[in-house]
Amino acid sequence: MKFGLHAVLNFVVLELAWFACVLGGANDRALVGTVVAGAVIALHLYLAQRPGAETLLIALVAVIGLTWDSVLVVLGLFSYPTGNFAPGLAPYWIVAMWAVFATSLNLSLAWLKGRPWLAVLVGLVGGPLSYLAGERLGGVQMADATLALGAQAIGWAVLMPLLAHLATRLNGIGPASSTPRSQISQETLGNV
Repeated sequence: MKFGLHAVLNFVVLELAWFACVLGGANDRALVGTVVAGAVIALHLYLAQRPGAETLLIALVAVIGLTWDSVLVVLGLFSYPTGNFAPGLAPYWIVAMWAVFATSLNLSLAWLKGRPWLAVLVGLVGGPLSYLAGERLGGVQMADATLALGAQAIGWAVLMPLLAHLATRLNGIGPASSTPRSQISQETLGNV
């Protein structure tokens, strides 16, 4: 599959999974959204050139997302109506959304790699807007919307460049570099 078509497919299925997870979480059907997310991830890994790298990226982003959203739950800024598998932790469908989001980092969001300030801006605006949309659909509740969305803006402004950098390191989509890493380091040092 060509990269451009793969990126478009990635964007479309990412949006489908997002709606499935949020609407499932809002309507006591969190497992449905999680299954859709699992199918999207399976398709992504099937199409990846190096599924091992993508699997590691997805796992790391899921852990980062679980940690971040759980901190916001513990602080009382966010609560979720369904899918809570343990007190103080974000629900499993949110973790599934983070995992699906990871599939976009080397495809539909690959344009953020190497552009940290743009990634900060996208995180600053896009992160809170996603949670606001989730709240409007009934998937999440905010005790104080201004405080909760402000925390998301700051968190996503920090996380987005970190995730873009992580995706650069764990890219299972694009062609693998034919130059060994040790040779790149030596060539770089020789040019300094």
